[in-house]
Amino acid sequence: MKPAHQTMTHFYEHLGKVFYSIAAIDKTVRTEEIEKLKQIIRTEWLPLENSFNEFGDDTAYQIEIVFDWLVENEWVFDQVIPDFKIFRAEHQHLFTPEINTLILKTANAIASSFSGKNKSEHVLISQLSVILFQ
Repeated sequence: MKPAHQTMTHFYEHLGKVFYSIAAIDKTVRTEEIEKLKQIIRTEWLPLENSFNEFGDDTAYQIEIVFDWLVENEWVFDQVIPDFKIFRAEHQHLFTPEINTLILKTANAIASSFSGKNKSEHVLISQLSVILFQ
């Protein structure tokens, strides 16, 4: 059964928050991190599934939309991982091994895009990995 449009929108919103948290954990979101995310959205997330919003855009763009909004508003991300964990528990069917791997691949690519991963990014990615592969 295909997930509802609203569920997919929430899924991508959560991912936008998770990826923002990784980029912003060191208190600065760098251009390289933004560009890496946008590249991965185009090459990996958009071809993944075919849900569209009310404007006819691929729902996966919600990752970028949420990420950009959070960057512009310097959003506090303390609740992102706990909220993502709850969403994951409520929508386990969305988190296939392929999706989980792509989430971690995207998180690692963002973290590595500028001067390699720092300790805070390693910790956050480890927490994300535990949630995804519990």
